[in-house]
Amino acid sequence: MQFYTYQLMEVTYIQNESRLIYEIMQELGKHGAVFRTNAGSIRLPNGKVFRGLPKGFSDILFIGRDGKACFVEAKVKPNKPEPEQIKFIEKMQSMGCLAGVAYSVDEAIHICSVTKV
Repeated sequence: MQFYTYQLMEVTYIQNESRLIYEIMQELGKHGAVFRTNAGSIRLPNGKVFRGLPKGFSDILFIGRDGKACFVEAKVKPNKPEPEQIKFIEKMQSMGCLAGVAYSVDEAIHICSVTKV
């Protein structure tokens, strides 16, 4: 698999969402616990449907050393979050959590209010 990055306004943007998620998780992992999440449902071999996290749940859940939860929806340009993702982010923010859409590692660091190491 090949990954591409490009530089714009001193921020490195990654053109592959899976790679962006990986790099965000690597950096956030230095500051607390980080989890990759998957939303939606799948049909199991026995025909039953397994329902995971609700549609719109962010790609990354980060718990800082201070116990504060942060939800990061990773996107690569020009992609934009779906309405369900925006609704989820707004709901988490209304509950006092940190949450937002990140197009770079630096943006994720800013959303989660940690200092890059």
